[in-house]
Amino acid sequence: MLNLVINLSRINKQLIMLLVDSMLLVSILLASFSIRLGYWYFPQDDLIWVVLGAPVVASIIFVRFGLYRAVIRYIGFKALWTVVQAVSLYALVWGVIGFMVAVDGIPRSVILINWMLSLLAIGGVRIAARFLLSNNVKFSIFNFEFNGNGNGNGNGNSNERRVLVYGAGDAGVQLIGALAHSDEYHPVGLIDDSKELQGRYISGLSVYSVDAIEKLIIKLKVDEILIAMPSASRAKRLAIISTLEPYPVHVRMLPGVAELAQGKVSVGDLREVSIKDLLGRDLVEANKDLLGKNITDKVVVVTGAGGSIGSELCRQIVFLEPKALILFEMSELALYTIEKELSNIGIYSIDIYPILGSVNNKTRMTNVFKRFGVDTIYHAAAYKHVPMVEFNNTEGVDNNIFGTLNCAQVAIDVGVETFVLISTDKAVRPTNTMGATKRSAELVLQALAAKQSATKFTMVRFGNVLGSSGSVIPLFKQQIKAGGPVTVTDVNMIRYFMTIPESVELVIQAGAMGLGGDVFVLDMGKPVKIDDLAKKMIRLSGLEVKDDAHPEGDIEITYTGLRPGEKLYEELLIGDNVSHTDNPLIMRAREELLTWDALEPILNNLQIAIQDCDQHKLRELLIELVPGFKPQCEISDILY
Repeated sequence: MLNLVINLSRINKQLIMLLVDSMLLVSILLASFSIRLGYWYFPQDDLIWVVLGAPVVASIIFVRFGLYRAVIRYIGFKALWTVVQAVSLYALVWGVIGFMVAVDGIPRSVILINWMLSLLAIGGVRIAARFLLSNNVKFSIFNFEFNGNGNGNGNGNSNERRVLVYGAGDAGVQLIGALAHSDEYHPVGLIDDSKELQGRYISGLSVYSVDAIEKLIIKLKVDEILIAMPSASRAKRLAIISTLEPYPVHVRMLPGVAELAQGKVSVGDLREVSIKDLLGRDLVEANKDLLGKNITDKVVVVTGAGGSIGSELCRQIVFLEPKALILFEMSELALYTIEKELSNIGIYSIDIYPILGSVNNKTRMTNVFKRFGVDTIYHAAAYKHVPMVEFNNTEGVDNNIFGTLNCAQVAIDVGVETFVLISTDKAVRPTNTMGATKRSAELVLQALAAKQSATKFTMVRFGNVLGSSGSVIPLFKQQIKAGGPVTVTDVNMIRYFMTIPESVELVIQAGAMGLGGDVFVLDMGKPVKIDDLAKKMIRLSGLEVKDDAHPEGDIEITYTGLRPGEKLYEELLIGDNVSHTDNPLIMRAREELLTWDALEPILNNLQIAIQDCDQHKLRELLIELVPGFKPQCEISDILY
């Protein structure tokens, strides 16, 4: 029944309230006369029209005061004060009319009794309706301080930031309630794209249309706009952010529903707009069978377990109930950090073993893999920072190529079932040593896959992930906070981005699809222009980009030029030979490979070049090994 009422159209809800008010007012008048006279009284002659005409008088006044524009589910103190004003005026007007029209007159005490009972009834029915209709909203008629007239023109603390809340649903109402008890914020109105809500009052505040934002910012002196739509899709959030970006206000937002504790909203939940909010792509529901195929009830190793990708792999793996999880990591601090985090999750049925070791130590890996009887390996141990590998060529080649080779050979020797390599878009037509080493690692695994069938090798290639070490996003935030300048490599540079949890979930699913020697490519969505990203982040911080067109702006963007080995743009495919899988975000690439016989002598020569620290030979062999490798810069190794 309640759902039926909630789902009624706006006009039908208003008519119901008008009907209820009319019946209440007539009943209250009859009760007022009966209380005054001491017996059940029904008016006669001319007085009956005074009683029956009361709803007409009241409706004119109530409509004028906006009683039927307030959303009952979110009614607050300010709205109840409006009820007091409207009922008081009605009682006064009705009394004057009664004295003028009624032949026998009206006892003055009836007017007073009518006023008191009308207040209780008209206000009470709204409080009761709110209580019944409020599903998620904590019920309290005192959610809001009385410091204004509900349209944002109240006299708040001069130090408070005046805010518009975008979203007039449950989360928006909860946020308004939280803001009202804050010394930092003063809510002045709500924005919503629902025409059903526009023009109404919620918790004493007007609900405005999206088209009015620019005027409202000036009229209400808005400092911030807070987006309170946690259940909105990524695409919807992106559309809202794009709408707000041009305006000179700071934009913040509530996180998604899954991130909110118990679905309750507080001021502390507000966060800055992040890059993932700007991607605009909704998640594809994961295939639960694929997620657990190589993990559930199996012994799993993650190499590079303390890195950005490795640590997220560990977080997701523990919830897929492996028999045991081995954290293989070279950095003591990184290993301690991820082991401590996983132990705090509290999944005590899973054995977690923190193992210090390098993928270049073949003996160490052999002992570990044999000791635990490993079933699945996720190989995330790699040097990934492009300029850093350019400055340390020999170590980059040794770790990324021969570390992978060592791990793969040990996996074959001890009978590991599945081996999944975390690769990168920089392996496609590489212009730097890091990209060349990752493509080499793919070639190594493809050759080993063709050579044997006991261990199934799979490679998953994707672009930049948000929040990884060295990511441009935290750097931009830091630079904006410091007052600039924001440093961008090149005005034309573009990159693909994906969140770490999303990319890892897809890696696990892709690894389960592999038949042996497969290269999977993740759909990274639309590329992002780094220069545009920097400008968006500045504007959404409530600041203006300082340039020739806006010399009075706040934050300047400076262009530093490409660093050694960097590309203006990244690619995910070497060719066009690609097929789709059951997951629209995962594609299977078919690319040329080398046989082990062709690959082995090049690898042997690479090892000699590393031992001799022969940078020229190292580069020549990488060019020979990786078709399409065109170094973008001269040899930059620090020891060269």
